[in-house]
Amino acid sequence: MTQILIVEDDYEICQLYSRVLTKNGYQVKEVSNGREALDAIEQNYFDLIISDIMMPVMNGYEFVKELRESGYHTPVMMITAKDAFDDKRMGFLSGTDDYMVKPVDVDEMVLRVGALLRRSRIVNDRSLSIGNTKMEMDSFSVSVNGETQTLPQKEFMLLYKLASYPGKIFTRNQLMDEIWGYDSPSDTHTVDVHVGRLRDRFRDNTDFKIVTIRGVGFKVIRQ
Repeated sequence: MTQILIVEDDYEICQLYSRVLTKNGYQVKEVSNGREALDAIEQNYFDLIISDIMMPVMNGYEFVKELRESGYHTPVMMITAKDAFDDKRMGFLSGTDDYMVKPVDVDEMVLRVGALLRRSRIVNDRSLSIGNTKMEMDSFSVSVNGETQTLPQKEFMLLYKLASYPGKIFTRNQLMDEIWGYDSPSDTHTVDVHVGRLRDRFRDNTDFKIVTIRGVGFKVIRQ
């Protein structure tokens, strides 16, 4: 059963999340601050972590930062009352994977938990297949019907990201932040350039197509 760790010092909120997640088939453990969370992670495996930010002893930013520095790649969703852009930016820079602002729609929370778990499993597998096209993250290679080519890292990560969620639209800013990083000096035109290169490489591919959504971004569709 999927194990989820809830890090939240508000007892009633913690119980609400726990009841909703348990009802949806997850096994839940609850702790009240970042230090207790790190102790729990040393003793048990968790598939996903839901964490508040403002907590005693060790806050959410400190917790996630220490978690990542310790080599743990467990997906983390921060849920907090802090809704300013700088707060969100600090959360993502510390290593969080998703961010929700209180009061939380628990149905949306469950959907996001499922999406994070799916993405985590794709990353852990480190390979992805669409039809006869197989992508290998460890070598940045793409094989089509037995023919393999190695892509530059950014091109591969862009394709892998889009192909991981067929039909999902990603904005240029989303792709820039995730693949090039928040502090990259490049602008969003870089995404268009790399998409153009990918289209050239895979113009004859019959398994997938990169589609431009005018004024928004890009998505991969299966063919």
